[in-house]
Amino acid sequence: MSLTTFLVVVNASLMNVAIPTMVDEFDTSVTVIQGAVSLYSLVIAALILPAGTLPSRRSPRYVMAVALTVYAGGTLVAAISWNTTILYLGWSLVQGSAAAVIFPLTFTVLTVSYEDDDRAKAFGLLAGVHGIGSTLGPIIGGALTTYASWRWGFSLQILGVGIVLFFVQYVIPNPLSETCSSLDKGGTALSIVGATSLVAGFLLSGKYGWLVERRSFVVGEMQFNPFGTSPAIWFLGVGLLAFAAFVQYERRMERAGKSPLVPLHVLTNRPFLAGVVTYNIRSIVSAGFMFIFPVYLQAVLGYTAFETGLALLPYSIASIIFATFTVSWRKYISPKTLVQVGIVCMGFGLLVLYEQTGPGQTISRMLIPVALYGAGVGLIVAQISNMTMSAVPTANSPEASGVLNVSSSIGFAMGTAVVGSYFLGQFYGGVVDRVLRAEHVTVSTEQRNDLVIALEDAAETATEATQQQFLNQLTPTQRQLLEGVFEAAMFDAQRATLLLLVLVVLLLLIASTFLPRQIPETDERTDHPESPQGSPRETSETAVED
Repeated sequence: MSLTTFLVVVNASLMNVAIPTMVDEFDTSVTVIQGAVSLYSLVIAALILPAGTLPSRRSPRYVMAVALTVYAGGTLVAAISWNTTILYLGWSLVQGSAAAVIFPLTFTVLTVSYEDDDRAKAFGLLAGVHGIGSTLGPIIGGALTTYASWRWGFSLQILGVGIVLFFVQYVIPNPLSETCSSLDKGGTALSIVGATSLVAGFLLSGKYGWLVERRSFVVGEMQFNPFGTSPAIWFLGVGLLAFAAFVQYERRMERAGKSPLVPLHVLTNRPFLAGVVTYNIRSIVSAGFMFIFPVYLQAVLGYTAFETGLALLPYSIASIIFATFTVSWRKYISPKTLVQVGIVCMGFGLLVLYEQTGPGQTISRMLIPVALYGAGVGLIVAQISNMTMSAVPTANSPEASGVLNVSSSIGFAMGTAVVGSYFLGQFYGGVVDRVLRAEHVTVSTEQRNDLVIALEDAAETATEATQQQFLNQLTPTQRQLLEGVFEAAMFDAQRATLLLLVLVVLLLLIASTFLPRQIPETDERTDHPESPQGSPRETSETAVED
């Protein structure tokens, strides 16, 4: 499970480094390549909930083998792609579909294969592997793109899949349900519409605005801005309505004696829902931090992809240490308290980074706050995954895993959209304001906003390479002015966004107060993890409350 997670996480992160090279090779635009990244996220979000229920109907071992084989097929297609259409097919659609199966399956297999401290340690190790993968991804991608080709980033994954397939023999062989129920087609359709619409709405919000249109949204030759609104608010509305309809539909299915996609008692399980909400907000913080920090390091401090990875290395090391070696602490400290200590560590790490932000910032100075942030993430993820999955009966772990993972996908989309758009808005707005002050020009708020949008559309200047490309087109005097403007605007944008993340961390601390004090107890584990159809534990209907 850890090897598989490492592959999928590295695949997502190494692509971001290769975008400029792929733009040149395919003779296309950044928007087109970023579209492949967005579609990959959409496919995962759309399919992750129904895909999570597969182990209830088929052998987890079989599902794992098929998903990895499909993933390898998509990887091969992406590696040999000769145009963006083939890239979209292989990477966004095929790999995205396989990843939608793999993510919840990983949680399910760990839940049914381990108990108590071993289960918490397994989730902690998985969290650490996830952190290492997200850190090594840009380093590996940068090295391969610079010295060989971005295609090797895909090709080497095929070898990795071959290694993982050898270990699939150790995955539990039997379905987690004794009765093979048919797929809830209505619930599946509603969940796909809901997840896709919400993620699409968040992804569109940064560029087109949350409520009022910032710019026209055009698909083909048709413009979609009804009543002068942003398309984001419509997608978000459709997503929320679809999920509301999903809950009502599942309730009717259960009352009719049929098999819903997600049993109602999972959706109304208070300890489980508290864990899902906490996990979701943690995903928002993580996505926001991993968006702004690498951009800041490369755009202002001039770090390469390799140096950026080194700067993030304390985060990975701290997260894996605190995720794997603090599991036994819950014998002396409640898991809820450990989660809250982790949240406080994250907040302090971000505050120290805020205080350090400036021209004199170095990797050595960032070591402690980045490690502190990573330690907080490790403490949270090691406990929250186990607490959340342990709140439901083992037989329902596939459905619970699907809900937890779709919540995480939406959280990452929210983090990237909300924090990313705020960061870029602060940066471009700061550039415009400083240029206007330097030229002693006063404009209205509406004119200023128009100038910000015009700058965004004229040139993507949030990275060092694109800044230089933009500056090289100017006269020496203009270049000297704007170099200082870009740097000052980026410092201000970084500080403002770090404070925004601190506010989200405070929200995370509030959400954590609803977690149960101890690990919820549900049904007894089976005597043999490889035979989940054995004697089930008696289910305790009493929720463990704080």
